[in-house]
Amino acid sequence: MNAESTDVLIVGAGPSGLTAATELARDNRVIVIEREQVAGGIPRHSDHTGYGLRDLKKVMSGPQYARVLSGRAERSGADIRTETMMTGWIDERSVVVTSPAGRYEINAGAVILATGARERPRSARLVAGDRPTGVLTTGSLQNLVHVHHRSPGTRAVVVGSELVSWSAVLTLREAGCETVAMVTDRDRPESYGAFHQSAKRLLATPVSTLTKVRRVIGRDRVEAVETEHVVTGSIRTIPCDVVVFTGDWIPDHELARLGALTLNPGSLGPEVDTMLRTSRQGVFAIGNLVHPVDTADVCALDGRHVADPVRAYLAGSRPKAEGIRLDVEAPLRWVAPTVVRVGDQAPARRRLLMWSDEFRPVARIEAVQAGRVIGRVTLPWAAAPGRVLRVPWSLLDQRDSAGATITFRLL
Repeated sequence: MNAESTDVLIVGAGPSGLTAATELARDNRVIVIEREQVAGGIPRHSDHTGYGLRDLKKVMSGPQYARVLSGRAERSGADIRTETMMTGWIDERSVVVTSPAGRYEINAGAVILATGARERPRSARLVAGDRPTGVLTTGSLQNLVHVHHRSPGTRAVVVGSELVSWSAVLTLREAGCETVAMVTDRDRPESYGAFHQSAKRLLATPVSTLTKVRRVIGRDRVEAVETEHVVTGSIRTIPCDVVVFTGDWIPDHELARLGALTLNPGSLGPEVDTMLRTSRQGVFAIGNLVHPVDTADVCALDGRHVADPVRAYLAGSRPKAEGIRLDVEAPLRWVAPTVVRVGDQAPARRRLLMWSDEFRPVARIEAVQAGRVIGRVTLPWAAAPGRVLRVPWSLLDQRDSAGATITFRLL
């Protein structure tokens, strides 16, 4: 098997991977591998505005954002290889890749995993019924409409009420498909209140809370879905020919698992410190692989943040301490990063990222170390399932850097 060497190998050409490539290719040889035919990640399928505000300081559509990031990475000198997959690890930083040209080995000074996250499909949500065509996720819907220019159908039910759920409604509308219902088993929609009310009104979409899809009906093509109210138990059948399962994200962590990286049991992504180092020397993880799922521009900022730690590693720098762990109590599910070391920088944007499984109209976070409250903060936004909580790094200003695990609580 042929082999080649590079300073940095980046796996995944979405916003985080492309931004890391742009930063690092200025002074290093960088190879980016991407399994899709075109670089850019999920935004290239999202033909609506709202991308690029935090990283590029401008607002643009998803496809435009993907083209800008890809162009910047190419101009910086990064070698972007599409239709190329990493299929295994050989040792610490040597991997096997497969492409139309065949299988070969890449030996890297440092590896950055930027494989992102995906929506859980119907099978993972254990929805019973028939197995007809017309059952999609948001990603497969947007690929069908924006890439292949095909119609998904005429009447759709959208499962979920996160921001991405409304993205699915917009795509359906563009394709001439009416969204006849949006259903969520939560007691309120997961997307931001003001956004949800505006979208509901402008897109004329009926939303049913405390409602789950019990069964998909249809032999060859979806004919209807059967829903159940989780409190009253009442059953309803909604005629439709498309069902779109949205949100409920999980990291694309197969390569992290193959590499025996330590995974966060809450997020199921690799555990990282504030410098985005994983448990394997010279391997870093960024973007929605680590915090599923945040916006594309926040993921891009991870790509910018990881550049200096990668340069330091290539120059011979290694962590000098074990660090202290960060953990959460329910209803918080996970925190990222999970390790803080003396001498390391704060995380990107000086923010800790957390996820709540319950709604709190006022989000008050408390940090506790060895039984002592070391910080409290009241956030200017609610805690809600379906969106990331961004918590100021200053919450940890009073930590004992040689002390015990710090645990976060949602009061």
